[in-house]
Amino acid sequence: MKHRIVVLGAGYAGAFAAGNLARRLSPADTEITVVNAAPDFVERMRLHQLAIGQDLAFRKLADVFAGTGVRLRLARVTGVDPERRTVAVTGEDGDGELAYDTLLYALGSSVAHHGVPGVAEYAFDVTGRSSALRLRERLAGLGEGGTVLVVGEGLTGIETATEFAESRPDLSVALAARGELGAWLSPKARRHLRQAFDRLGVTVHEHTAIEAVEPTRAIAADGRSIPADVTVWSAGFAVHPIAAASGLEVAETGQIVVDRTMRSVSHPDVYAAGDAVYAIGDNGRPLPMSCASAGYTNMQAFGAIIARLTGGEVPTVGMKYVGNHISLGRRDAIFQAVDGEARSKSWYLGGWAATRFKAGILKGSALSIAHPTFGMPKRKRRLATAPDRAGVRVAA
Repeated sequence: MKHRIVVLGAGYAGAFAAGNLARRLSPADTEITVVNAAPDFVERMRLHQLAIGQDLAFRKLADVFAGTGVRLRLARVTGVDPERRTVAVTGEDGDGELAYDTLLYALGSSVAHHGVPGVAEYAFDVTGRSSALRLRERLAGLGEGGTVLVVGEGLTGIETATEFAESRPDLSVALAARGELGAWLSPKARRHLRQAFDRLGVTVHEHTAIEAVEPTRAIAADGRSIPADVTVWSAGFAVHPIAAASGLEVAETGQIVVDRTMRSVSHPDVYAAGDAVYAIGDNGRPLPMSCASAGYTNMQAFGAIIARLTGGEVPTVGMKYVGNHISLGRRDAIFQAVDGEARSKSWYLGGWAATRFKAGILKGSALSIAHPTFGMPKRKRRLATAPDRAGVRVAA
């Protein structure tokens, strides 16, 4: 009986991990299945571009995994039973159940409403392809002078506001920030950011917490009414409640609590990566939900899985941030270097050079997903374990 590896989610973390598992493990011993609700790989970091009307090419997951031996199941995950080692799914083929010996949970995250009235009913977001397309349709219907309010001063909010303002100068774009815009940046980078907002005509409402969203406006905590034909909510992310409901140990955020190897502290046959994992970085702090975190955690997870199954030494992947990339439209960007405590250094890269740097990051991420078995070794690793009669893996 082959060792059954099931990967939940085919975003940056899940797709890359599945490809590397297939690249390094022998198909004679392993069976790898990826479960994903959508048939395409979605470059989440570029969904604000899709929303404003730019055309993006989406790769079919069937093409991504063609020839790798990875089985693709297009279905939505509805539950995980770590005691029985099964995953419940529903899709075009109906409801079903997948059994696993090793599970890699990489279902990612969605927009966090924070319980703010009106967000679910009236606001838009760019956390998924379907929601970005819904926003795209709404923006396409806005005429000259239409008002757009982006709520949230994080990376997603900044990139969304500047992209929209650059692509649609006929719109009035504003951003609501709970604190000071770019407060976490170095002084020079903060000045660059403000100059970009001024150049693009983005209005900034600093120290403005939004407490309600209505069809044509947002209400601030101080009672102010901010006009908004379209409100784009980018005030944080939330993970799906499936992990918490499954009985896996989770943090207050609902993320799966893991050890240094991305292995669940409550169920050792479950690993987690990406936004769904509560992992501690090299600075002793929880990793933020980000593409960089997805890269660190998925490499650690699949490296640990391979090592443990083949009897090798479990690698230690560094989890230290070196900086943050922020797109400011298509012709400007910022790369802010950070220290070991994730605090901004005085040095930053801005302008065209930072734009090309960010473009290279995006292209590299996409290519690594599109070619998961590039450089595949001629000899793949055989498992050092075998199933006993009860289906439990034991030393061979």
